[in-house]
Amino acid sequence: MTDAIAIRTLTDGGQDAADVAAELAAFIAEARSALAIAQYDFHLAPATAAVLGGAIRDAAARGVAVRIVYDVDHANPVAVPPPPEPDAQLIASLGVPSRAIAGVPDLMHHKYVVRDGDSVLTGSTNWTDDSWTRQENLIATVLSPELATAYARNFEELWSGEAVAETGDISPSPVSLAGVEVRPWFTPRHGEDLSARIGKAIATARRRVRICSPVITAAPVLSALAQVVSEGRVNVAGCVDVTQVREVISQWHANGNAAWKLPLLQRALSGGFSGKASTPWTPRSVHDFMHAKATVADDVVFIGSFNLSRSGEQNAENVLEIADAGPAEQLAAYVDGVRARYPALAF
Repeated sequence: MTDAIAIRTLTDGGQDAADVAAELAAFIAEARSALAIAQYDFHLAPATAAVLGGAIRDAAARGVAVRIVYDVDHANPVAVPPPPEPDAQLIASLGVPSRAIAGVPDLMHHKYVVRDGDSVLTGSTNWTDDSWTRQENLIATVLSPELATAYARNFEELWSGEAVAETGDISPSPVSLAGVEVRPWFTPRHGEDLSARIGKAIATARRRVRICSPVITAAPVLSALAQVVSEGRVNVAGCVDVTQVREVISQWHANGNAAWKLPLLQRALSGGFSGKASTPWTPRSVHDFMHAKATVADDVVFIGSFNLSRSGEQNAENVLEIADAGPAEQLAAYVDGVRARYPALAF
């Protein structure tokens, strides 16, 4: 595994919000010229807001060009993914340029920072205290000018267009990091391509498939999972958020448009998957979702903000595809650890 890639794993109750805030603040503190922040949800308690907000203010004070985009106006009938609660007052108090991206009909679901044109911090982790303390999540840090350039291009799409639909028009061309091949994926432009890519990786796996995703509804992924589970030749396991899965199934029954996926979902998750019974979302409830988003197929990893869902294909999302045994071993072990915490999935 190259030193240019580092992955931080979070579990429910496994770390303090203050520690995560300090780690993110340390990444920001190293900025010399520019910070481009795309964050679906940015809502912190006073103590953690002081740490992370202070790092952003300090960066701006020393001349770093800081910009922030965040999602607003999410009103899906089912809270999958859960709606954001960005603290516009907190964001405004940072004293840096910011833009709200309308999350209707599709979400600005990114959680990344581009630093100085040479580093990217990304993953599944929103900037909220519950994301850092009560959820399973992942944070990936990558040192690469080529990948930073791709993420910066995506940020400029959002900043200039202030809409989701026309973004993600960046080719998922491979970048070599000390011999490790990494591809950046952006949706919605490459949403269906990304699902197909993950589905193919699952379908062609020879040893193992490990998945953490709140829900799994993207047809190429469901089809591939159902196939390998039925064939029984690959060790398949993972964890989903059973509360959100049941909400999706209820919606399928109500409108009928995607009911054909239900047998595939039941077959795909019939063996080796557990489900976290998270607290149903309300503005004042604890937000303890199984929120990690990672797929491991043999020695290939897909990690980022992308739920394995049809809506994820249409949102503004990002994923790093990493072809290396090191991250694959780390994340396969992480998925197995998360899976062991919760009961076997039952519909």
